[in-house]
Amino acid sequence: MAGTVSSGLAGKVVIVTGAGRGIGEAIAKLFAAEGARVIVNARTEARVQQVVADITNSGGTAHGIVADIGGLEGVQRLVEGTVARFGAIDVLVHNAGILPLQSLETMEDHDWTQVLEVNLTSAFRLTKACLPHMKERGSGRMLFTSSVTGNRTGVPGFSHYSAAKAGMNGFIRSAALELAPYAITVNGVEPGSVLTPGAEAATTLEEREAMARFIPLKRWGTSMDIANAMLYLASEGASYVTGQTIIVDGGAILPENGAFMM
Repeated sequence: MAGTVSSGLAGKVVIVTGAGRGIGEAIAKLFAAEGARVIVNARTEARVQQVVADITNSGGTAHGIVADIGGLEGVQRLVEGTVARFGAIDVLVHNAGILPLQSLETMEDHDWTQVLEVNLTSAFRLTKACLPHMKERGSGRMLFTSSVTGNRTGVPGFSHYSAAKAGMNGFIRSAALELAPYAITVNGVEPGSVLTPGAEAATTLEEREAMARFIPLKRWGTSMDIANAMLYLASEGASYVTGQTIIVDGGAILPENGAFMM
């Protein structure tokens, strides 16, 4: 029996953190195009307002909330502001994160703590803050941007980031079990090398081309590649999926040795 899959996002209230640029911006715009009412969150006022303007100028519905979700106060401001604006929360897409390059030898306690606060503890805080509102609706989707780094691979200089992302995958699985009785699913996406504005600024064209040779699909991912995976997890078609992560990396982690890709 053939059927069609709908995103089912029309009219739904969606929070997207880290939505000022890159992956978060792509997610916010894609979900708005599907009819969702999107809360655009980031720390920079100008970027938030630009993304909101882009969405509204395209006929979508969006509202910006500037807040640093690396702290409890920012999480509370975001969630309370969302409910005040739209009266509900249906989907949380937690994409915000920081990626400072730092060796273990030079890393201090406060450096480690900051990355864990922003990249992992925020997932707990946001989940807890959104939970009562999703329980009230009788359903919900919690979605997280994780990474292949820490879960499948390691990168020198990113031990704090790797630990946070590995912790996020563990959080996703346990949270999924706890929230299943409320018809709330918890899932994530593990991006590989994605050409965000930050990645482009941090690398040269030659470096990016060299790295692409080790990816089976021979290209970097785009922010929209990740947004499309998030859209699936938020859609009606993923209603029976929970506690899972989707790897979106062009097959990069598949080869046993990089020599196979040369």
